[in-house]
Amino acid sequence: MARKAKRDLTMEEQLARGPLDLPFLMLVLLLLGIGLVMLFSASYYTAFRDSKPPVNNNPYFYITRQALYAGAGVAAMYLISRINYQHFRWMAPLALGVSIVLLIICYIPGLNAPINGVRRWLNILLVAGPTYQPSEIAKVAVVLFFAARLCKRDTEHKKRFTKRTATGRALNWLEKIGFLELVPYGAVLVVVLGLIVFEPHVSGALLVAVGAAAVLLVSGISLWWFIGLGGAGAAMVGLMYVTTDYVKMKFALWLDPWAADPRNEGFQFRQGMYSIASGGLLGRGLGNSNQKYGFVPEPENDMIFSIVVEELGLVGAFLILLLFALLILRGYWIALHARDKFGMLTVVGIITLLAAQTFFNIGVVTGLIPNTGISLPFFSYGGTALMIQLAEMGMILSISRQIPAPRKD
Repeated sequence: MARKAKRDLTMEEQLARGPLDLPFLMLVLLLLGIGLVMLFSASYYTAFRDSKPPVNNNPYFYITRQALYAGAGVAAMYLISRINYQHFRWMAPLALGVSIVLLIICYIPGLNAPINGVRRWLNILLVAGPTYQPSEIAKVAVVLFFAARLCKRDTEHKKRFTKRTATGRALNWLEKIGFLELVPYGAVLVVVLGLIVFEPHVSGALLVAVGAAAVLLVSGISLWWFIGLGGAGAAMVGLMYVTTDYVKMKFALWLDPWAADPRNEGFQFRQGMYSIASGGLLGRGLGNSNQKYGFVPEPENDMIFSIVVEELGLVGAFLILLLFALLILRGYWIALHARDKFGMLTVVGIITLLAAQTFFNIGVVTGLIPNTGISLPFFSYGGTALMIQLAEMGMILSISRQIPAPRKD
């Protein structure tokens, strides 16, 4: 029996099978590998001293779970990189809808998984087991939704209303200044940010807003809108500072962490600073941190960078920051060379999220900005968050496959 002839690949299949951007992939894997090593070093003692289930004094608890999630995340990254990224267009509204439903479930007793009275988490598939934050899904869902809509912005015709009535003239003016165009995006952000803020999870809402703002700005929305909204945001923070003791205390601890602290809320930051200061130029050596032995609370999470500096020193920390910078710059390079506007906007949104999260985490650890409670990508413990980060990297790699080849003169 004669063998069947191979089916010719369609244009879509040919585009989706282009070469991956190797520098971007190598940077992701390098940061992931270093992150796993540092997580093991930072979490070993904490896990060994924790007798509560499910840790049960197992020093390998955190690294074992994180490594399993990392392996699953790398597999997901590869599979997503094989998908033609044009499919993400129709997936975007579905992803946004699912993320909003999950955020609503966070408020339903019995279905959510509150920790210390905070409703940020759900159990996997709403059953007992590891928890995750729906806000992680919302971040990328908002970016995809905005990119899918705004990529068609240049081809859409402006709305025209009758000039015979005051209402029509007012609507024409609002359309002229771009207000009506922003209404659907503003409505989405009000819903998503409102659900996240009242969990409460202000830092998660901040990241969603940054990713959305990056996509809107690059798509061509007038810069004046961002200046106005930025001013309104600053005024809101000022109002919260005047009227809310909690916000006032956060700023006071940021401005003077060694001041009188009756609730001892600056303890984590102070211990992190001791950790950084003791690292010196070359560090104490991998695994030789002193502050991780019960001084820095939960060193495997938000404060892991302080342990990195203590063990690897200023030189090691600089090299890790350099790797993050190279990854971010390479991501923006992919955005500039993307095949179409949808790909460009998607990469800009995802890379800006990564850059903002890295900046906020390191800024908090070093005292540059007030405490925001944001983890360090690829380093901090959190399996589902790591998988979502790697899935986002897979989206960027999928877009990199379709970068047009340079012309040969």
